[in-house]
Amino acid sequence: MKVIIMAGGYATRLWPITKTKPKPLLPLGKKTIIDLIYEKIRKFGYPIYVSTNKRFENDFKKWAKDKDARLIIEETLKEEEKLGAVRALGEIAKDLDDELFVIAGDNLFSFNLEDMLKFYKTKKSAITALYDVGDVELAKRYGVAEIDNDRIVRFYEKPEKPPSTLVGIGIYILNREAVDYLVEYTDSGEKRDNLGDFLSYLCQKTEVYGYPFTNGNWYDVGNADSYIEALKFYIEYDIGYIEVDRIVKIIPPVVIEDGCVIRGRSMIGPYAYIGKNCYIENSDVSESVIFDDVVLRKAKLWRSIIDEKCEIRNLELSGSIIGGHAKIQRGEL
Repeated sequence: MKVIIMAGGYATRLWPITKTKPKPLLPLGKKTIIDLIYEKIRKFGYPIYVSTNKRFENDFKKWAKDKDARLIIEETLKEEEKLGAVRALGEIAKDLDDELFVIAGDNLFSFNLEDMLKFYKTKKSAITALYDVGDVELAKRYGVAEIDNDRIVRFYEKPEKPPSTLVGIGIYILNREAVDYLVEYTDSGEKRDNLGDFLSYLCQKTEVYGYPFTNGNWYDVGNADSYIEALKFYIEYDIGYIEVDRIVKIIPPVVIEDGCVIRGRSMIGPYAYIGKNCYIENSDVSESVIFDDVVLRKAKLWRSIIDEKCEIRNLELSGSIIGGHAKIQRGEL
């Protein structure tokens, strides 16, 4: 068996942050999204491959330097060129010719995968992980499974009338038969290119089982809100080499990277990530992510993401995403 972490998307819903940063490498404190996935899967000892694109190849090469993982590079540079999850996986399947343990690279979950793997070994059929979102309206946003005694009868992609609240969460184990059907599906020129549609196809060809996770948390990091919620769950307290005035208040959990200077009546936290070499003066930051080399003066940030080398003055931001190198201020200092 081989593990494939799918990390080839362009995360357009998190633009402009993800124009220059791949979503799997976004920080959740000292670790990134893909770090947490890698830690979950490496214990099994299977060869690990990360499928990404040419645009972010160097970012993943840097990440992989101290990892036991190999990169598969899709020759695309922008959203319009990408193969899509199923086609990309189909091309990988042709080369690897093995059972595949597939995990979406923006998939965050607190539960362990051992029991799902044991379940697969008893069934020896295709398995997809499921999570009960507990709400019909919420289920409409995802692929939804119709279940009969663990077997998936049909898989519905973003249905108007979900048959259940069990949704697919981007974790699959494909036996050799399912891999062969994957190659057949992609070679046929089928235009529906998401894994939910492929699962529907697969259910018509062979047995597909669902493995519902009933304990733990799952985060679909598809937008800024879900990213912040994941940050709140995973962040731990860690402060690097920084300069900080005595009157500054730091409320854990926070991560503040090396080289930061925090002055005046600033309040940092809870749930704040501050990148390297930031300068913060008389500002409040909570439930937010700030990347490297940002300057804040008399600013208040809540549930916001600020890209690198921005300068924010005399401004309150809530639920905002600010692209890199922006300079924003209100009134005179």
